[in-house]
Amino acid sequence: MSPATLAEVMEATWPAAGRTRLGPFTLRQGGGGGQRVSAATVEGAFTEGDLEAALAAMPEPLFAIHPDRSAADMALDAALAVRGFRLHDPVVAYAAPVPALAGEVPFLAAFPHWPPLETVRALWAEGGIGPARVEVMARTGGPRTAILGRGGDRPAGAAFVAVHGGIAMLHALEVRPGQRRQGMGGHLLRAAANWAAGQGAEILSLVVTERNAAARALYARAGMAEAGRYHYRKG
Repeated sequence: MSPATLAEVMEATWPAAGRTRLGPFTLRQGGGGGQRVSAATVEGAFTEGDLEAALAAMPEPLFAIHPDRSAADMALDAALAVRGFRLHDPVVAYAAPVPALAGEVPFLAAFPHWPPLETVRALWAEGGIGPARVEVMARTGGPRTAILGRGGDRPAGAAFVAVHGGIAMLHALEVRPGQRRQGMGGHLLRAAANWAAGQGAEILSLVVTERNAAARALYARAGMAEAGRYHYRKG
C-alpha cells in the first residue's frame, strides 16, 4: 500500500465522529474514540498562519504525521518539533495478500458476526476498547464484521474488520491474558482473512504501535510485511 492508500483505508475503516477542513488541515472530532480519530492531519502545503489557526482551533492539539506520504507531512513534523511537540506512539502498518493469510480455523474457534455480541463488547471493554470505540466501528460505511474467538468453550478474543476499496483492515484485536500464546491471535487473523475473502478484498492490513513487540511478532510469523509507518505529535 502507498502511504496515501494506508491513510485513506484507515480513515474509511476507523472514521472520526466529525471532520472540519481548516485551510490545508483536517481537524477531527473523535467522540472519545481515541487519538486515531481525534488527530489532525495536513493535506497540503501550509503557512505559519495556517498552523497557528489549526492549533488555536484544537483544545488539545494532536497531529498524525505520515512522513512518507508528502512533503507537507515532513514539514509539519519539523514545525511541530520546533514548537516542542513530542513524538508520540510511533505506529507500524502491516499487510499481506488475503489468500496468503486465509486458512482453516478450528470449529467454533472464531466466527464473524454483526452487530457485536454483548460477549464481544465485554471482552473489548476488558482490554480498554469501550463503547466510544465500538461507536467508531458502527460509523463505518462499507462491509464490516466483529469476530468472536473461543478457546476451551469460553470467549477468548475479539476483533473488528472493515473493507474499503478492496483492502480489509483489522482493528481492535484483543485476546484475554489467560488465552495468549495459545494460538488465538492466529485464529482471529485467519478468520479475518477468510471473511475478507468473502467480501472480495485482496489485501488484509492492520496497524499496531511500534512498542507492541508481541503483536508484531504474531503478524510477522503470519507472513505479513511492513507496509508503512506514522506517528503522532502531541503538545
